[in-house]
Amino acid sequence: MYIDSHCHVDFPDLAQDMASLRQAMQHNQVTRALVVSVCLEDWPRLMQVVEAYPEFYASVGVHPGYDQVPEPTYAELFERAQHEKVIAIGETGLDYYRLQEPLDWQRERFALHLAVSKDTGLPVIVHTRQAIADTLAILREGEVEQSGGVMHCFSEDWTAAKKALDLGLYISLSGIVTFKSAKQVHEVAQKVPLDRLLIETDSPYLAPVPHRGKMNHPALVVHVAECIAQLRGVPAAQIADQTTHNFYQLFTKAQP
Repeated sequence: MYIDSHCHVDFPDLAQDMASLRQAMQHNQVTRALVVSVCLEDWPRLMQVVEAYPEFYASVGVHPGYDQVPEPTYAELFERAQHEKVIAIGETGLDYYRLQEPLDWQRERFALHLAVSKDTGLPVIVHTRQAIADTLAILREGEVEQSGGVMHCFSEDWTAAKKALDLGLYISLSGIVTFKSAKQVHEVAQKVPLDRLLIETDSPYLAPVPHRGKMNHPALVVHVAECIAQLRGVPAAQIADQTTHNFYQLFTKAQP
């Protein structure tokens, strides 16, 4: 069995054919998926999906790349985190690729999410792009080890991975690991402790080989697991079982 630890199946391109998406998940033994929030304006749409189908969980948060939306308040995030199917805070973090300084608002938004994570006990889902040093610094200042979290769609080098692991974070690998050019991600896949590894699609983005360039969906997380297994020289079933166990270790609210 597999769990997709990060997807966006509430996005219209995927949500419009939920029957086929769920059928593909069942066929590939993808039993659960975490549908990750990117802004509160889309919260009703996300929760409509999560409440309709038992295999989906939700997070609550505002993506660091969303600069044209109202800033979330502590109360808004905290209140939504009480929902029985909300198991994480985020995605949050820093993105210096899409936007240019001044980005104090982005760092403040990140710190706010970490405060909500700490106070609710729900782990944080961290997005970082061209901002790893500041991301790790804010995670450290926010005492992320108290509630835990995951570096999602990890694409940094092993040095950065070790620093994240030292903070108690999990490392989640996406379809990027299947790309031949992603050498530093291959190294992380080989070296990360198995008990700190998660797998994800980040669908509808980043479809893994052999589906690269097409629309991604949760069923394709099996290719991520198979690639990691090949890189490590272990059976794919071992990666499936371990990452499923890890998901419930981190996201304890989802435990059966």
